[in-house]
Amino acid sequence: MLRWLRFVLPTAACQEAEPPTRYETLFQALDRNGDGVVDIGELQEGLRNLGIPLGQDAEEKIFTTGDVNKDGKLDFEEFMKYLKDHEKKMKLAFKSLDKNNDGKIEASEIVQSLQTLGLTISEQQAELILQSIDADGTMTVDWNEWRDYFLFNPVTDIEEIIRFWKHSTGIDIGDSLTIPDEFTEDEKKSGQWWRQLLAGGIAGAVSRTSTAPLDRLKIMMQVHGSKSDKMNIFGGFRQMVKEGGIRSLWRGNGTNVIKIAPETAVKFWAYEQYKKLLTEEGQKIGTFERFISGSMAGATAQTFIYPMEVMKTRLAVGKTGQYSGIYDCAKKILKHEGLGAFYKGYVPNLLGIIPYAGIDLAVYELLKSYWLDNFAKDSVNPGVMVLLGCGALSSTCGQLASYPLALVRTRMQAQAMLEGSPQLNMVGLFRRIISKEGIPGLYRGITPNFMKVLPAVGISYVVYENMKQTLGVTQK
Repeated sequence: MLRWLRFVLPTAACQEAEPPTRYETLFQALDRNGDGVVDIGELQEGLRNLGIPLGQDAEEKIFTTGDVNKDGKLDFEEFMKYLKDHEKKMKLAFKSLDKNNDGKIEASEIVQSLQTLGLTISEQQAELILQSIDADGTMTVDWNEWRDYFLFNPVTDIEEIIRFWKHSTGIDIGDSLTIPDEFTEDEKKSGQWWRQLLAGGIAGAVSRTSTAPLDRLKIMMQVHGSKSDKMNIFGGFRQMVKEGGIRSLWRGNGTNVIKIAPETAVKFWAYEQYKKLLTEEGQKIGTFERFISGSMAGATAQTFIYPMEVMKTRLAVGKTGQYSGIYDCAKKILKHEGLGAFYKGYVPNLLGIIPYAGIDLAVYELLKSYWLDNFAKDSVNPGVMVLLGCGALSSTCGQLASYPLALVRTRMQAQAMLEGSPQLNMVGLFRRIISKEGIPGLYRGITPNFMKVLPAVGISYVVYENMKQTLGVTQK
């Protein structure tokens, strides 16, 4: 790409103010039919032919930003104005990286700049990023190389460049203990943040509903598994269908979906408040502060919606006709057990947030570092499949670490429903499980839990991306 740009843009080598002829040469290469305008199809085909495939999202963002009169086409004036405006923004990004103002970006400057944005990488990883931009092999990047590399990339600042590695809100594997997303000031001012959260919420609802039978099976195995070692995946499904029919496989899913909205709202609000408490004004949040803020926000949200967690478990474990719905379930719990029953299992649930969020974040950072060390030869953008894989694997590791606490929480929530079962506290339950079932007893139901990860990730991602388009979320 850089060689081609240097060939068609010979005047760019030593000038910062670009003459119109530079853009004319480029415009003619994109205007395939020579009619003086470029439509989205020509832009996509032209960029592919020039060896600059950006992907549909980025190409559409260039087109919608540049098409000032909204006629569905880019004329030369619109094209030239877009590139000039974009170069100004990339010049600011370049200067923000060039700490010593020598006109070149070095590996140490990349490390320093990314640290202020809460992203830690080694100098070796920074050198790999430089190699993907460096056209002349000097291991530094001057303004011409930087501009030519990002000429058609619609990112506007260094924060957007590193947000390739952002943990996506759209990935929902059924647990809500992950650390919330970061949003830029522009996203907050433009309202993009709430659209992304709404898209993530809808994706989570569809994903959870699609994998609800596996989720109910997990809960049944957690609660009833100790009674018989014979409860396996096939036997569990057969038992549920025999007892309540096919519809019973989705028992408790309504509550699981309804709690997404209040939990997301409280977590997002709390996260922003805790970030302000832990960082000085204007300071970027670091990884440790992000972990603490995220964990505390998760705890706050869980405290707020925990009664719904208890009702979800009661509905999932309940027999046909025991509860007519969420309201009936809440009324019966309050009548027979009192208000305190809505917070049974709260302590192990709260304790589970730390290992889940901590390991999820640590594994994600580890996978990110491994990819940058070994595969970031041509681009720092890892692509959708790598991001989905890293997100799914890190969340699975988080689940594995916190699973014994999740199992004890579920047992405590359901204890009152089991005839002849003693009402034990967290420590008592741990002792009972280990003495009667051994360590494997703490991991009952983990197989269906892991089985739902891949379909949940795939479904939530597809729905999330489609909802972002429907809601008009601009792509980064």
